[in-house]
This record gives sequence, structure tokens and C-alpha cells, in this order.
Amino acid sequence: MRIVRPLFAACAFCFAALFGWAFYERYWRWRDCFNELGRCYDPASQTVMTDAGFVWGLMAVVAFGLALVLWMLGRRR
Repeated sequence: MRIVRPLFAACAFCFAALFGWAFYERYWRWRDCFNELGRCYDPASQTVMTDAGFVWGLMAVVAFGLALVLWMLGRRR
């Protein structure tokens, strides 16, 4: 059990970084481009982004919070 909690904390930090990157790529870079329907078209890459990309940010915050809790619990013992 001594190695499991830090391993889960490290995994949660990795997921937080991954979700943070997805939030940046799918929402933050395009935040000024969204129209009234919540869509943004990028003619260079020919992709359409939606404003639902903020969900990646929520998942990043949750994963980071979980990682901090696991890390703090591991340091108390």
C-alpha cells in the first residue's frame, strides 16, 4: 500500500497534464473565435471546434485535485 498511493498520485498528475493540454488545444486557443452557436472553423486545418472543449478543463482540475489529495495523504504517513 505504501507504493500504490504515490503511483496513483503520479498517474493523476499525468492525467491532469493530458487533460490540461487537451483543454488548451480544443478550447483556450480558440476562445475568441466562437460564434453565437458555439463553433469555430479553422480554415488552415479545416477543423471545427466547439465551445464544449471547456469540459477538458474541468477534468484537468478534478484530476489535479485528486492528485493533490493523494499526494498529501501520502506525505502525512
